[in-house]
Amino acid sequence: MDAGPVQILETRQSLRWGELDVPVFGIDRDWHGRAVEPAAGWCVVVDPASLWMIATRHAAGVGHPEAAPLAYHEGLWEHEAAELFVASPDRSRYLEINLAPQGAWWGCLFDAPRVRAAESWPAGAGVEAFAARPDESSWLAAIRLPLDFLRETLSFGATSPMNLTFVLDPPRHRYLTVADLGGGEPDFHQPGRFPLPAWIDVDASKPC
Repeated sequence: MDAGPVQILETRQSLRWGELDVPVFGIDRDWHGRAVEPAAGWCVVVDPASLWMIATRHAAGVGHPEAAPLAYHEGLWEHEAAELFVASPDRSRYLEINLAPQGAWWGCLFDAPRVRAAESWPAGAGVEAFAARPDESSWLAAIRLPLDFLRETLSFGATSPMNLTFVLDPPRHRYLTVADLGGGEPDFHQPGRFPLPAWIDVDASKPC
């Protein structure tokens, strides 16, 4: 496990799919500390209007066979997916977002660990997903979450706990997590253990 906080790159430039120029962080150990080859890559970026999660891997990717590309579909975790967890600052509720190699996605709000909110997925959230196949042996996908939606549902801000995870290599499955969530069997639904992310102002390091 990487055992560190999610790093959020913050920019004042509006991002567009097809024009993304961001670094990719790697995660190459599973829940039990075993090496994962090839590693999974990820990046979280906040621009003036949106939070982006980007996921990639130099492997074919095994998305849910019944999920249409870029469409909403539950059960993506049964195959291969990147997962983003964002909690409210008081950790009273949290959001789970799944993103599959073909860009299929799913989201759910929880009022407690694994307890779905009455309105588990608000209508009109304005989420967009994207995907590309650089070649037959790799995948790249991204999802864009409007900040207005995150602020309304989770009071999202600098003190929002967060974690990013992967479910890889079905059917046996490998479970990866950026933050250390403790030992035992894999369990991503632990908002009490989500660390605060490390925010990085990428514009500040650019030359004028």
